[in-house]
Amino acid sequence: MLALRLARGTHPLVLTRRLLVAAAAAGVGFLLLCTLGYAVGHPAQSSTSLLRLLWCVLPLAATVQFAVAVARTDPSTRPRPGLSAVGLGPARLTAIAAASTAIACALGSAVALLSYLHLRGDVTGLPFDGAAAELLAADRPVPLAAALTLLAVLPVVAAVAAGLALRPRTAPTAAEGAEKKTPSGLPWGVTLVAVGLAIETYASRSGAPSAGGGLPLPGRFDGNPAGVLLGWVLTTVGLALAGPGLAHGCGRLLQAARPGAVRLLAGRVLMDESRRIGRPLGVVSAVVSGTLAAAALYDAKGGSGAFGPLTGLGAALILACTTATLLTAALESRQGRAHTTAALLRIGAPTTVLRSAALLRAGALLAVFAPLTWAVAELAALPLTG
Repeated sequence: MLALRLARGTHPLVLTRRLLVAAAAAGVGFLLLCTLGYAVGHPAQSSTSLLRLLWCVLPLAATVQFAVAVARTDPSTRPRPGLSAVGLGPARLTAIAAASTAIACALGSAVALLSYLHLRGDVTGLPFDGAAAELLAADRPVPLAAALTLLAVLPVVAAVAAGLALRPRTAPTAAEGAEKKTPSGLPWGVTLVAVGLAIETYASRSGAPSAGGGLPLPGRFDGNPAGVLLGWVLTTVGLALAGPGLAHGCGRLLQAARPGAVRLLAGRVLMDESRRIGRPLGVVSAVVSGTLAAAALYDAKGGSGAFGPLTGLGAALILACTTATLLTAALESRQGRAHTTAALLRIGAPTTVLRSAALLRAGALLAVFAPLTWAVAELAALPLTG
């Protein structure tokens, strides 16, 4: 109840971010229900239905990541002086954030269920002249218990993830604020990227669609080997691990060779925020590279109907959620250094210096991650189109 009252009094921008989480949850819920419809309509192909369900984990994970990022930037769950006196300590605020995340995702799941039933014709008859009847198995009854179980997965997982991300932590000592270690995930990230690309290459050359070794995605494109998807997942994890190290390295390079005020400020901020920005930036890099590789595969097949509408919906959800997560992380980073920015303005620092430093940070990250994304996309598309 307290979470609902806080939602009524939130800023419109905060409410918009929550509605975006609900929209993403609706898309994921619709994909899960379509997978259930396929399983109901094809009872003899249980392994294919299971693989389709596993493929839906990707947009679900992207939506959970976005929901956690929105919960971290929610001002109503940020500890403030005086709240503990009225019973709103850090633990209670964490519970409120988890409840708000669960409510937003549950709202999206409810919209997905209503949309699914409407397209099946269970509410007001078959719309669009029954165009979606075969896809949604409109001639079969919906197992309500299974549908509700699938729709409950996202709210539960997102709430637990938000609670773990915002759980109260002990304050760092003065020495630990002074010593900020370099992110150590770069070597592991590079290794996972190499392993992922190797698995993609091996799977794309050894898997044969006619031999039944394909991974059926929602819609079409049933000939994609399962190893290709596994390799892409490993590549994504590798880029997420390598992202903070790459961002930290960009900050060091900006401060090299007698830096001025702008380069020094940009480099220090980038090093301090490398963990917060680098991980979602690495995920976006992996998603964009995967999109470029899929586009190359689409062109190689002559633009035929290799990708169905549900495959496109899942890809759009992944791309939109990861991009929104990156933008939300950038907003969180800006909120975190608000006191530093205010102090610089008080001592007379011109606003042009702050803007130039922000543009320099963005340019440095773009100069590193854009070629990396293109290279990974080319390496991933080469075995698929060769």
